[in-house]
Amino acid sequence: MSELNNIVLKILSNGKGILAADESTGTMTKRLSAVKVESTPENRLLFRETLFSSESMKTCIGGVILYDETIKQKTSLEKTIPELISSSGAVPGIKVDTGAKSLADSPDEKITEGLDGLRERLKDYYKLGARFTKWRGIYIISKNYPSKLSIDANANALAKYSSIVQENGMVPIVEPEVLMDGDHTAEDCLNKTSEVIKKCFEELIKHKVSLEGIILKPNMILPGNKSNKKISNEEVAKLTLKCLKDSVPKEVPGIAFLSGGQTEMEATENLNLINTFNDTNFIMSYSYGRALQQSAITFWSKDIKNIKDTQKIFNHRAKMCSLASQGKWSKELEAN
Repeated sequence: MSELNNIVLKILSNGKGILAADESTGTMTKRLSAVKVESTPENRLLFRETLFSSESMKTCIGGVILYDETIKQKTSLEKTIPELISSSGAVPGIKVDTGAKSLADSPDEKITEGLDGLRERLKDYYKLGARFTKWRGIYIISKNYPSKLSIDANANALAKYSSIVQENGMVPIVEPEVLMDGDHTAEDCLNKTSEVIKKCFEELIKHKVSLEGIILKPNMILPGNKSNKKISNEEVAKLTLKCLKDSVPKEVPGIAFLSGGQTEMEATENLNLINTFNDTNFIMSYSYGRALQQSAITFWSKDIKNIKDTQKIFNHRAKMCSLASQGKWSKELEAN
């Protein structure tokens, strides 16, 4: 399994993190519509190619999660998208789950699907250049949720997926996301996230998944977005570290946080504080979508042919995240 561990370290070492560019066509259409750009295959490719050919791909981005449409596309220079990503030294990855559906016997909750035909799809993705994969389980917090059924079912699916992915020579990203939607407190988030992550590792171990060859992609510990009990960034960092130290086995090499609805600045500042306080051996990095792309897509939408200046915006954001993953970020650097 050392080869899988090497892939993890290539993706997350030296202040590098993951660009999550695996938005489904539906999600990407919403993002583009929000900035008044028509969502065509050509426009989706143009924006992504703009990011993937930027300078920060060499210094700040160790891996890119792609969507099925994108991994099969060719760039304007007739390279495949995985070839473009690999040429910068980053590792191409692929989202392999097929989405979250209502959970039987608990229809307010979700179970992630995609195990059917997974082996065959992985073989194809490997040939296309993918060396890591992503599967996301989602959990809601309320008085009765997440239920034991939801926690158990999603952990089982994440473990089965991880086992099949490693069998095919790729690194699985294990993403159990406890959503920030709701009025719950940070303490509720801490308790439920800890329970969710512990169950995931119980199942991963049961399925004989090599923990040295995975990346954990958790949420940070935050109060719900409708909660009136807000906490400081320092508290977010300390509670997040407490959760992970209590829940994650030491064999796991790297943790790449999801941004989960945080603004670019919040996701950067919280990551920086986590690394300032980090007294573990875990690499603590980022696997951000909107928190890496939002400023870039807003700027790009004003003139989609202005590649160079869009890349400048993206390079800055990626550099800030990279510094945060090393505990070297400060607000003053945002002005430069």
